Amino acid sequence: MKQRVSPVRHSENTANQCHGLAVPAHGGNLRELASASGKAERDILDFSANINPLGPPEWLRPLISSHVTALTHYPDPECAALVEAAAQRYGVAPEEIAVGNGSTELLHLFPRVLGKKRAVIPVPCYSDYARACQLAGMSVETMPLHRADGFSLDLALLEAKLGGNEIVFLCRPNNPTGHICDADAIRSLAARHSATTFLVDEAFGDFVEGFDSLTQRRPANVIVLLSLTKLFAIPGLRLGCAIADRVVIQRLRELQPSWSVNTLAQAVGVAALRDREYVRQTQLYVCQQREALAATLNSLPGLTVYHGAANFLLIRLDRNDFDAPRLAQRLLADGIAIRVCDNFDGLDSRYFRIAVRREEENTFFCDRLRAALGVHRPAPLKRRTPAIMFQGTSSNAGKSILTAAFCRILLQDGFRVAPFKSQNMSLNSFVTRDGCEMGRAQVVQAQACRIEPSAAMNPILLKPNSDTGSQVILMGKPVGNMNVGEYIRFKPQAFETAKQAYESLAADYDAIVLEGAGSPAEVNLKHHDIVNMSMARHAGAPVLLVGDIDRGGVFASFVGTMEVLAEWERDLIAGFVVNKFRGNEPLLKDALDYTAHHTGRPVLGVVPYLQNLGLPDEDSVTFKAAPRGAAESAANGDYVEIAVVDLPHISNFTDFDALRLEPDVHLRIVRSAADLGQPDAVILPGSKNVIGDLTYLRQHNFDDAIHKLADAGKTEFIGICGGYQMLGTKIGDPHSIESAGQTICGLGLLPLSTVLEREKILRRVTAKHAPSGLTVHGYEIHHGQSGGDGLQPLVFCDDGEMIGAGSANNLAWGTYLHGLFDADEFRRWFVNRLRARRGLPALSKICTSYDLEPAFERLAEVVRKSLNVAEIYRLMGLR
Repeated sequence: MKQRVSPVRHSENTANQCHGLAVPAHGGNLRELASASGKAERDILDFSANINPLGPPEWLRPLISSHVTALTHYPDPECAALVEAAAQRYGVAPEEIAVGNGSTELLHLFPRVLGKKRAVIPVPCYSDYARACQLAGMSVETMPLHRADGFSLDLALLEAKLGGNEIVFLCRPNNPTGHICDADAIRSLAARHSATTFLVDEAFGDFVEGFDSLTQRRPANVIVLLSLTKLFAIPGLRLGCAIADRVVIQRLRELQPSWSVNTLAQAVGVAALRDREYVRQTQLYVCQQREALAATLNSLPGLTVYHGAANFLLIRLDRNDFDAPRLAQRLLADGIAIRVCDNFDGLDSRYFRIAVRREEENTFFCDRLRAALGVHRPAPLKRRTPAIMFQGTSSNAGKSILTAAFCRILLQDGFRVAPFKSQNMSLNSFVTRDGCEMGRAQVVQAQACRIEPSAAMNPILLKPNSDTGSQVILMGKPVGNMNVGEYIRFKPQAFETAKQAYESLAADYDAIVLEGAGSPAEVNLKHHDIVNMSMARHAGAPVLLVGDIDRGGVFASFVGTMEVLAEWERDLIAGFVVNKFRGNEPLLKDALDYTAHHTGRPVLGVVPYLQNLGLPDEDSVTFKAAPRGAAESAANGDYVEIAVVDLPHISNFTDFDALRLEPDVHLRIVRSAADLGQPDAVILPGSKNVIGDLTYLRQHNFDDAIHKLADAGKTEFIGICGGYQMLGTKIGDPHSIESAGQTICGLGLLPLSTVLEREKILRRVTAKHAPSGLTVHGYEIHHGQSGGDGLQPLVFCDDGEMIGAGSANNLAWGTYLHGLFDADEFRRWFVNRLRARRGLPALSKICTSYDLEPAFERLAEVVRKSLNVAEIYRLMGLR
């Protein structure tokens, strides 16, 4: 059968009309899809275009950025570097290669170059084969592929049509069927018909593992078309190449417009042709997802799936009341585009094609397809719990505080909400009611939600104990000490635990507010990330990127972060939050507009700098940055002075937050022996490396300064946990918990001996402080077992166990109880005792209540006014 091809039938502007909704006839036209659906282009989930579901490789954006300056010059008209890269990739001579502005440009040139009068085209196939021939004045004979044969090509029937002056167009894998014709059979056919030219389009060949390309052992009368943009998910860049006899290539180059391939496309093409690992990853992923998607679709009544080998599937819909255009209309109303195939020769309105996309997108498509077809789903998908994630351009950008603030905002608006941070690196930890250890920041966030803290909110806690290693806490329990390399190898297992923890938490709450760690733009860490973008993707959480403007350079940080993110990571960024701003917000307008224009993301809030918030610090950065001698007491001298020794491995530094709030306490952070002075009390805080920190104190002459104060008899010495151990006479580490099995002498202010045991004690405690008679609450986190003769017992658990003791003169004491000073009555008793020693009268009433509720309410009020909460709720799917 001969058929002249109608240009209208194959026009890019043709659209299917169904119930007033125009569905584009060709895939991938987002402008038409958006217009037809009434949705924004970004809200279209496009299954109509067969693009790599992994998205562009990570090298794309920096490569393009590095070549922008070259745009001031014309591109290389010979594309020399690109041609050489293709020659090396396919093992052919450069003279056998032509590159063009997409393989479609080359496709339209070949009929003019070859001078043939007739084309033979097995159909269904890509419609531009016929259109290119028609524009060149050729006659076109189509050869229908039969549905009963699965649209496979019968080469014997094709051979019978060959007369010697034609071009045969073959597509392998075929678009839209995905079928691959045997390469050796084509080689043999071409060898038998040397006067016929075989143009073989292998645009989708690289999606197929083990693909036998005709670029290898290519007969002289075979032309191979290759696309570089589908595989690398950059169809907007337009780049393709062809491999053919050098005489044919020379003629094509003479017809081709000058500078057909732009500078950026040439640079990208060189990198793409050298990237074999990305191709391998794509093949594995596409095969896995295609098979899973086909299995699900085959289970639906009324659908026939044609199993192909490429990154798309052809499907037939056998319903009397329903066809593919009507299905496309229903799905497009949901923001999903499919390729209706009724304008492919050999197909009709029953057929449609879908791309293989990412797993979660394929799952969503199948769910909406069931709804569109009215097919009952035995186990309906549970709606994913709405979530939002705060990430930062750096550490200490304010992520933890904003997470707590948004938790409280959601709570105020009637939602049951919980915080989540998959991995926290902090020495400031807490023990839950069931004896699990977790980061203190997530405890504060749980308090903002008015819920009990759970290790599921912080399933991975890293407690650094050296410059290169940390103790790893998984779901609240230690699993061991690991150096960096060991932990990286452990991360996949840890991430599975974190994802399970998240799912268990999400099942119990209306919304989750996630927090990232550090910056998502750490290019040396991104590939094994489990706390930033990988966690956001798992949770389906839009990301708000927080920047600290008080440090300076915040807008450069926003733009720079976006520039180094992979495309899938950029897609997760919903907007920016400027944090810690001092000044008039209108002054930021130009910078906000620039950031939105450059990144395509809005600034969703400017949060002012919040002074004296009254919440525990996120980590030791703020503690260590506290100014020395920053008195909060009155100038009349009616105060006591407490010095807290800053240790390299300080832990649980929030033990002293409540003391900071007392009006008659001057709390100093001391970093050198010379600054120790003559305070009323010296506190040695907790430590994650007691032996290392004790060595540090000796190396920096703290031991001499401490002993001079002790001999003077006017200063009280308090040790909390590790500090308690340091006050003793000896610390042994026989199991190498914190050292290479050392035993070290303590400061000798208490007759206390400590051994670090393998088993770690983790528990919440209610205890009695004997001298005051007051009940105190807190928690224990330690490996140490301590005891000694001559100790004055001070702190007892309910079961009678001693967890704190002192010297006979009451000037040195310590305890394993973290949180001791949070108790208002005990804290006032302690300060009054210091006042008495200083000759000041006791204050009879509690001066400060260590209550975080007012702070949470103030924080939420300010942040609510500063953020576009309505838009964030929309992003979460809450409104």
